[in-house]
Amino acid sequence: MKAANRRVVANIAISLDGFYQGPGGEADMGWLMPYAVTDTSRDHLTALWAPATTALLGRVNAVGFFGYWPAVADDADADPRDRAYGKWMRDTEKVVLSSTLAHAPWSRARIFNEPAEHVVDRLKEEAGGDIVVFSSASVIKALLAAHRVDRLSFTMFPEILGGGKRLFENGLPASKWTLASSATGDHGVVSLTYDRV
Repeated sequence: MKAANRRVVANIAISLDGFYQGPGGEADMGWLMPYAVTDTSRDHLTALWAPATTALLGRVNAVGFFGYWPAVADDADADPRDRAYGKWMRDTEKVVLSSTLAHAPWSRARIFNEPAEHVVDRLKEEAGGDIVVFSSASVIKALLAAHRVDRLSFTMFPEILGGGKRLFENGLPASKWTLASSATGDHGVVSLTYDRV
């Protein structure tokens, strides 16, 4: 039985001034680590992957995520929510967008070298739950531009980075969204989820 109503959920952490990456480049991610381990962030992440059956990522994030999270599944010292996410990331279907990978070095993974919106259109014709894009900004931007994101999900961390890379740039098509959920927690972390109107 096919699931015609699979949602595409885009999730990313951003600073107060709208950056997902600091001015130091890809390695400038230390600013978000103290906030990523809060209850608000962990609960937000759990709410994203629990109804999902596909992780959609760009190559750079795939290398980082799949190299780290599956091992957490067996780490007895890890937070139970992190272990559950690690197990989900290990066992779920993974779809990676890449122009450089010829084959998938991970289990249950498929590689596509084509526009993100085309891949999503095919995935939505397959049976399954939500399709979640975790922190892959290039994929999220492409899907927003093509009107393929059904749910936008953020964790906002209380820092002003003053530079770096922004998720929302000039040129995105206009769209309207409605707030589906929000939560605040330790260290000023805010989680926000919006559904496309």
